[in-house]
Order: sequence, then structure tokens, then C-alpha cells
Amino acid sequence: MSRRTVAPSLPPWLAHALRAQRGPVPWSAVTRGALSAGPLLLVAVLVDRTSLGVLAALGAMLAGINDRPGSRRASVKRLGGPALAGASGLLVGTYAGEHVGAVVLTLLLTGIGLVAGSFSAVGPVASGAGTQLLVASAIGAGMPLPEPGWQRALAFLAGAAWLVGLRLALPTPGAIAGDYRFDGERDAVAAVYDAIAALLDATGGPDATARRAALTAALDHAQDALAGPRLRRYASSAAERRLHGQYAAALPLAEAATALAWAGEAVSARVGEGPRRLAAAVRDNAHTGPLPAPNRSAPALRALDDALLHAADAFDQAEGSDLHTRRRTTTDLFRTAFGAGGREYGFRVALCFGASVAVAQALHQARWYGLHEHWYWLPATAVFLVKPDLGPLASRVLCRAAGTVLGAVLFAGFAAVLPRPEGLVALVALSGALIPVATRHFAAQTAVVTVLVLSLVMVGGEPQASAGRIGETLMACAIVLIVGHLPIPGKRGGGVRARLAAAGDAARAYLVHVLSESGDRAERWTLRREAYRTLAEARGAIAVSAAELPALARHTEGTDEVAAVLERLVDTTTACAVHLDETGRLTRRHIEQLTELLEEFERGRGRVGLRAIELPVAV
Repeated sequence: MSRRTVAPSLPPWLAHALRAQRGPVPWSAVTRGALSAGPLLLVAVLVDRTSLGVLAALGAMLAGINDRPGSRRASVKRLGGPALAGASGLLVGTYAGEHVGAVVLTLLLTGIGLVAGSFSAVGPVASGAGTQLLVASAIGAGMPLPEPGWQRALAFLAGAAWLVGLRLALPTPGAIAGDYRFDGERDAVAAVYDAIAALLDATGGPDATARRAALTAALDHAQDALAGPRLRRYASSAAERRLHGQYAAALPLAEAATALAWAGEAVSARVGEGPRRLAAAVRDNAHTGPLPAPNRSAPALRALDDALLHAADAFDQAEGSDLHTRRRTTTDLFRTAFGAGGREYGFRVALCFGASVAVAQALHQARWYGLHEHWYWLPATAVFLVKPDLGPLASRVLCRAAGTVLGAVLFAGFAAVLPRPEGLVALVALSGALIPVATRHFAAQTAVVTVLVLSLVMVGGEPQASAGRIGETLMACAIVLIVGHLPIPGKRGGGVRARLAAAGDAARAYLVHVLSESGDRAERWTLRREAYRTLAEARGAIAVSAAELPALARHTEGTDEVAAVLERLVDTTTACAVHLDETGRLTRRHIEQLTELLEEFERGRGRVGLRAIELPVAV
């Protein structure tokens, strides 16, 4: 008998630190990065306003970190919102650093950390805004520049606005061949139809669950791509209304495909051909052409064929503006920010940011920095380290330390041979171009940003400071590791539980609506989208928490099992909705499955503090 050697598995936090995202090089983002910080700094040097150029380049750099794939419309909010927060932070930090002492400054920045951390729980854009608010407030308080605060804020905002302008003006590859107005939106909608076809191909097989999750991600991305800011509230052109209609037409198809996957019976290969032809029609802005002959042997297949016919009709009409999203009110946003998850994260950010400011101020006042006035590196580093968006805590610390050391060593080598300032300006441009690629791994992103920032500091007139940056980064790592494991008021894992509670509430609302047999399909699709989106957000938060060190990961044990039950419950609810549309009644299998899942949810919900879900009496 042969023996097989089983390689020991890495601990989750280390495996996460070694994992990198994959995909094609985003050449359009690379081009924008090369044209953002470097050229801004060059113009400032030529007109002898170097310090303002440094701030403009910083604004462009931080906006570049948020320059991710997506539509032009979505990029305005994703880049512009954090930039406005960063300009506000720079303004407040500058005036605070000039007019208050070290103790008051530390308390003020700690308070800003509490607010920014709490509102980061609202969503990705709010999290990016909180990050830039804190980083810019530290830079404003700690970077000695001759300009007043309002000029600094305007320069920072101008740098970010320059990158936003490049994002709006420069097309991505392939956009010129299609409709220049839609840069990312068509691909996002087409990807939904491709994901539906992939789910149909996987029906009855082991990959069905993963394909359904991929469909949820595609629908979320398409919603975000189409729902960005516009001059008018509703789609204003015939082409845009048609694209919205094509997205809406995918929702019943996705519903039917999910019901087929729930049934677990394989379907013929030609069933997925229809959605693929629809995907091609969206990408090419063309007619659908002939679709496969219908196969109406089961309720879910009949629903799929009806949805295909509806989609083919919708493709040739300039109708549709409803993206089936539920708008969150100001009250909802504040409830999220100051709920259990927001409070926990706010306290953690405030403690880390405040402690790093206090240490930096103590070292600065003791002249440990010598002639170097830039004490802001320590708290700015702590901000990035405390962000759960970037992975588990131990993984973030390890990647940040490794990336900073690598970036500082590389910069020291470049600084020894490059002419000044033109060589450093070129290095800034190169680093800006590399940021979109480096965002795939936190250590690589840290290395590139370190080179860029050290270049800016030297162009601004400071001496080479690689060794100091390494020391300050290691101190920030130690502070965040210590504070990250300290007990805080309330129950740990509040952020994960808050997202899981939102997913439970969304699943409950969706189930009640379906079982009430309401004829409002638009409301049903809105509730379904909300249920799957909140589940995906909860799953992401749970995955990050599970990869923490055991001392932190134990606080969210059991949440993954509850999320899996909710996911099956939402899938079953979707299958019920399709079956009720076709037959007007549920089968014994549907009812038994719902009852079993609700009982399983009831057994696990107490461990994570979720509300119960009950079947209506009529069922």
C-alpha cells in the first residue's frame, strides 16, 4: 500500500497573507495612474509650487487606490466621496495642528477616529471616506507646509478631481467600438446573463452553489454600475432606458435559474444557450436573434422560457428605469453607523488612531524625529492597518510590515541614483501606474505606495527617510496588534453579527412577501436582490473574521453555519416563488424544506443573537 504525504495546512491568517487576486492587467487604470500624480507634481515643480503639487499628488494617489473596475457612473461616487472626506480631514487637521497643543490634538483626532470608524460600517464608499478622512487629518496636522489649510484642501481635492476627470474622459478598451456613453455598464449587464447561463450549466452538479453565488455577485455589480449618480434621477436617454430594461429582464431569468438549481435536476445543454445569446446581444448592442426552442416540461423550465421571451421583447424597447434597489434613508444610515457593528469598529479605530497619534506626538515632542517633522506616518499607517476591508488583522500587519520594508529599500536604491527632482517625479508617475495592479495584494500595494510617498516627501524638500518610515510602520503594527486584541465594551464580533442580522431580516421580508402570494413582482425582485446582497456582505465579513487569529476568530464561531442556512432558505423561497407563479400552490417538498430550514435556523440563531423567522399561519 502506497503512502501519501499530506502537506500541513497553513493557518487561515497566513494563508490569507499569501493569497493574491488574479485577473487581466487593467490597462486603462494603469494609464490613468501614470497620468495622475506624476504629471500633477511635474506641473507644480515647473511653476514653483511644489508643496501644493505634493498635496495634489497625494489626493490623486489616494483616489487611485479606490480606482477599481466598474462603470464611469459608479466611479464618480467611489472616487469622489472619499476625496471630499479627505479634503475635509486635511482642512481640520491643518488648523488643529496649528492652533492646539499635543494633548488636545490627540483627543480631537481620537474623536474623529470614532466618528469615521462608525460610519465606515455603512458600506464600501463610506469606509473609503473614513480612511481618507483619518489619513488626511493626520497629514494636515503633521506635514509642515507654507500654505494655509484651505489651499491645502483645494490642492488635495484638485488632485482627486483630476483622476475622476481622467476616469470620465478616457474610455476603457473596447468602449470606442461600442457606445462611448456606457463604459462598463454593458459588460456588467452582459455578465449577469453569462452568470445565468453558467448556473444553468451547473444545475444538478457540485458547482451549482458556487455558480449561484457568482450570479449574486454579477447582479450586485450590475446594480452598482447602473445606479451611480446622474444629472437626472431617472434614465434620460433611450439607450440608457433600454440598458436598464435589459438588466430588469435578467431578474426573472435569474429567479428561474435559481429554482432549477434548487430542484437539483440537470437540464439539457441548450437551456443555457438562450442567456448566452442575450449576453452577446447586450455586449454588441444588437438584436437577440433566434432563441432556442422552449422546453416546458417543469414549472421552473416554463418560467425560464417565459422569462426568455420577455427578455427578447425587452431588448428592443427603450423602457425600464427601476433597478430594484431599496434606498436607505438617513435614519437607516445612522442606525447602521451607531449600531453594534458600527460602535465596535468605531471604538477600535478610535483607540488605534488615538494611541498612534499619542505615541507619535510623544516622540515628536521629545525630538526623537530629529529634524524630521513628519510624525503623521505612524497614525496614517495605523488607519490602513485597522481596516477589516483589507483582510484579517494579522494578515494586514504582516503584509504592511513586509511591504513597507520592501518599498523603503527600493526607494533608498532609487534615491541614490536618480536625478532630482526629475527622476523622483518619474518615479511618482511609475508608482501611480503600478497602483491599480498592486491593489491585488496588500503587501504589493504598500510597497508601491511607500515608494510614491517617500518620493513626494523628498521632492518636497525633506531628506531621504526610508529607515524612519520602517521604524514607524513597525510601531504602528505593534499598536494595532495590541489594541486589536484588547477587550472593548459590548460583545465582540458585532460587525459580523450586524451584517448577519441584516441578512436575516431581509430573508424574513422576502419569505413573507412570497408566501403572501402578492402579485407585485417588482417588490419581490427588490426583496430578493436585497436578501442575496446582504447575505453576500455577511458571508464576506464572516470569511474575514474566520481568518483572524484564534483569539479573535472564536467570537464569531457558528456564524458561517447560520449564514449557510439563510442562504438555503432564500434559495428555497425563490423556488417557492417560481412554483407559485406557475401552479398557484406549493408542493409538499417546498413546505417540508421551508419547515426544516426554519427549524435549523432556530437552533443556531440564539448563538449569534438573531430574531426568529416564522412561517405565516396560512401555510
